[in-house]
Amino acid sequence: MTTRTTATFPPPVMEARRWLDGVNFSARPLINVSQAAPVAPPPDPMLDAMAEIIRTDPAAHLYGPVLGLPDLRAQVADEWSRAYGGTVSPDHVAITSGCNQAFCAALQALTGEGDEVILPTPWYFNHKMWCDMTGITAVPLQTGAGLIPGPETARALITPRSRAIVLVTPNNPGGVEYPPETVRAFFDLARETGLKLIVDETYRDFHSRPGAPHDLFTTPGWDDTLIQLYSFSKAYRLTGHRVGAMTASPAILAEAEKFLDTVTICPNQLGQHAALWGMRHLGQWLAGERAEILDRRAAIEEGFPPLADKGWRLLGVGAYFAYVEHPFDMPSNELAPELVRTAGVLTLPGTMFMPDTDPAGRRQLRIAFANVDRAGISTLFDRLGGASP
Repeated sequence: MTTRTTATFPPPVMEARRWLDGVNFSARPLINVSQAAPVAPPPDPMLDAMAEIIRTDPAAHLYGPVLGLPDLRAQVADEWSRAYGGTVSPDHVAITSGCNQAFCAALQALTGEGDEVILPTPWYFNHKMWCDMTGITAVPLQTGAGLIPGPETARALITPRSRAIVLVTPNNPGGVEYPPETVRAFFDLARETGLKLIVDETYRDFHSRPGAPHDLFTTPGWDDTLIQLYSFSKAYRLTGHRVGAMTASPAILAEAEKFLDTVTICPNQLGQHAALWGMRHLGQWLAGERAEILDRRAAIEEGFPPLADKGWRLLGVGAYFAYVEHPFDMPSNELAPELVRTAGVLTLPGTMFMPDTDPAGRRQLRIAFANVDRAGISTLFDRLGGASP
């Protein structure tokens, strides 16, 4: 029997965790670079604020508006207007139960059975899973040098069933930051062809370049084409509280509201209050978090030459990720569990981010370094360099 869920693959991170079963790490502690999520709790001032909200705000324990707290929607609109130099109003913003839900809501508002969405490869596996489970065809867009997609390559994939192009920048899994001119070219292509451009900026707070990562919000009538997605999880270590955002036209949000109401009714109230407090009070703290992630990115780049000498290739690095090509004859879906046993390293194979028909995934691995500092990166590279499966 084929069901909606049997149409797709098991959750990759959960599958990878099963590779740990029966492996003894007492002599050599596991280096877990499989998931892009901070494991430390939010900073103490935020925890204090959250505790105060729990004790003193009765509304924080009740249902709230489906599209989120008005104060948080207004705060996001104000921040986006300032940061991107454009005009975003609160009725352009919906708060969601994480960025994954924002993506799902956007596609529910845009597509019908059998429609198509263009996803650059390597793709974020949850995006592919949602397409599979909802009868949407995920059309793979192969990326070129530096894992950057090309607008003209995308143009050749557009059909009468195409509804949207999805960009993730900084990218998961590749780590690369799409140049502003690339993002602009995709916006122009989407507008010309009547598609929506979905830009997932989950990792925007860890972008390496100063200033706005693109200028799309400065475009008059941007909301006829652009849907921007965001997550508070990485910025404020709120992964378990599930708070994300979608910025789009009020008409799109009205359609998304139907989906959101039937799934969660409202976003997590405590998480929303925490995100609002964080946006108002943790700017300097977040700048420090960004500096630490950028230092780890530099450590990846500086420490990679010895691995390159052994046949490894660094395909992309940035935000929380390094995406690499390994030198072994073994395909990555076999290599990754073998590295757990022989090197004490848990990473994800490229096959989880690529179509089955694309052989490139068998040579690739994703390294998520959100919880690995410079010393940990050095140890990681030593273990990978010594691996001989």
